[in-house]
Amino acid sequence: MKTFYVYMLTNSKLKPIYIGMTNNLERRLYEHKNKLVKGFTSKYHLDRLIYWESSEDVISTIEREKQLKNWKYNWKINLAKENNPMLKNFSNLSKLFRS
Repeated sequence: MKTFYVYMLTNSKLKPIYIGMTNNLERRLYEHKNKLVKGFTSKYHLDRLIYWESSEDVISTIEREKQLKNWKYNWKINLAKENNPMLKNFSNLSKLFRS
């Protein structure tokens, strides 16, 4: 089975927050960290993983990504803090994301 991820990135200032979706979180974090794809995350230096969810259903993952993208900033931060109260950066823990 394939695993899909919805994730939140931010920077050291915790603003803004980026919501993304991927089937390979380890690879995607590498791309964000090394600014391999030009755009929003590279412009604002968003490479700190503060939250992620996983699912085996691609449709529900896409729907969840869309839902979170429409949330207010405070709702996103509070969701991240539920599982990561100190908002630690988990982007270097690649062994967690191998599918």
